[in-house]
Amino acid sequence: MVYKTVVILKLIMLVNEIDRVLGKPYYQTNSCLIYQLDCLDAMIKIPDNLINLTVTSPPYNIGKNYEKNLPIDEYLSWCNMWLSEIYRITLSTGAFWLNLGYLSIPDRAKAIPIPYLIWDKIPFYLIQEIVWNYGAGVAGKKFFSPRNEKFLWYVKNPDKYTFNLDEVRDPNVKYPHQKKNGKLKVNPKGKNPTDVWQFPKVTSGKNRAAKERTPHPAQFPIAVISRIIQACSNPNEIVFDPFLGSGTTAVVALSLKRQFIGFEIRADYCEIAANRIENLLTEKQVDAEQLSLF
Repeated sequence: MVYKTVVILKLIMLVNEIDRVLGKPYYQTNSCLIYQLDCLDAMIKIPDNLINLTVTSPPYNIGKNYEKNLPIDEYLSWCNMWLSEIYRITLSTGAFWLNLGYLSIPDRAKAIPIPYLIWDKIPFYLIQEIVWNYGAGVAGKKFFSPRNEKFLWYVKNPDKYTFNLDEVRDPNVKYPHQKKNGKLKVNPKGKNPTDVWQFPKVTSGKNRAAKERTPHPAQFPIAVISRIIQACSNPNEIVFDPFLGSGTTAVVALSLKRQFIGFEIRADYCEIAANRIENLLTEKQVDAEQLSLF
């Protein structure tokens, strides 16, 4: 109990410091701060060793309307800068989950995985690559139809990090009651989900749009982010997303009783995220159940 109180007081002090250096947030609740800021400009002002878990997906530099296309060398240099800042503000026991797709390099590659280009620029320790297999997608004519994205799971200390396997076990076990020497062979909570995750995309379209769909063009499914946050953080810890987009990381973090800090450069996306959080709080009254840190 004493330890928990100390942790809470420390969090209050750190978050008050964020509020002081970054100014008024775009949106705020008792457990959430969202700023309409460039993440690099904002992160350099944040104290060291603050964040428990970062879950994010930055622009891929492929010409989407929410990104500025850069020459490949400039893009990789920019990645190096924000990656270094995330490492600095992450606690020694913290984790970093990175989703990055593919880009083209003229005369070299139609679709090269971006992590291949920045592997030596990431100061974290890589635990694992997770393959997210989804159902819908573009149909290839001169190549196999793409049906996956990658998440890279990094930690700061490979000997001490959070992994709550029991929180994310898959209950879909073929023989749940099978025994060996009188003991159950399978954990009663389910099996390890493995490193290939099968979740549908957040589809769009008049007749097939997913229930959680927003106007944002590149939206994470709640189920994917939920598994990450449950596995790699604990209640009341701080979850961070420097490229907030539609706000899925924030919505999931709050629903799982975590604290949240996010940056998003576009006001319209901040508004989408804020509306989603408001809807969550109205439906489930999560805010009233959490500690008032912010």
